[in-house]
Amino acid sequence: LVAATAHKDYMVRLGIRPDAVFLGYDAVDNEHFRQGAAAARSDADSIRLRRGMPERYLLASGRFIAKKNFPRLVHTFAQALKMADHGHHLVILGDGEERKAIEAAIAEFSLVDRVHLPGFRSYDELPAWYGLSEGFVHVSLTEQWGLVVNEAAAAGVPLVVSRPCGCSTTLVSPGENGWLVDPEDMTGMAEAIAELMSLSPERRAEMGSASEHIVADWGPERFASGLHGAVEIA
Repeated sequence: LVAATAHKDYMVRLGIRPDAVFLGYDAVDNEHFRQGAAAARSDADSIRLRRGMPERYLLASGRFIAKKNFPRLVHTFAQALKMADHGHHLVILGDGEERKAIEAAIAEFSLVDRVHLPGFRSYDELPAWYGLSEGFVHVSLTEQWGLVVNEAAAAGVPLVVSRPCGCSTTLVSPGENGWLVDPEDMTGMAEAIAELMSLSPERRAEMGSASEHIVADWGPERFASGLHGAVEIA
């Protein structure tokens, strides 16, 4: 039982029969994030005020460890603001050993007022943070899958995702719901983020709907079906 097609191809290269490999392993409760995001949007001003959210922001989320590439994301965001500054902030949820490196990058590029580190947020709070963002950015150097991308997609927002993430080719369709980027190419990442920040509200909503549609096939039902199939053939 593996995540998606790329993972199946790898298993087949290792010698496992194609008909003995099933998909769906990496999934989240899509409805939790879809419904929570919709509820947040219906009461956006109140929730922003209560939770200290910027008016316009892009969201990133994950453990503060080296492979998540957050210091480079801060640098890239600084570059993107020079290309297209529409008043966006960057919010990075999480915490960990790389916090000082992230804070140093924020200070280096004079972004103390534009990049925010609120810490971890509970499972119940997360849909609102996703839903009120104007896009989700996940530029890890390496990632087996990246469940935060599932969560963002289910919340209905456009995505910027690095190609080494296992979910990238499954959950991101370039030009439809987001951008695929090289996590070490800061110019390419900055251009994608600048394009994301420059979307019209209508286009942003279209891309968010596409994210919801794409991730709808990768929920608990798909996991259960894949697991059932794998057990039966075993």
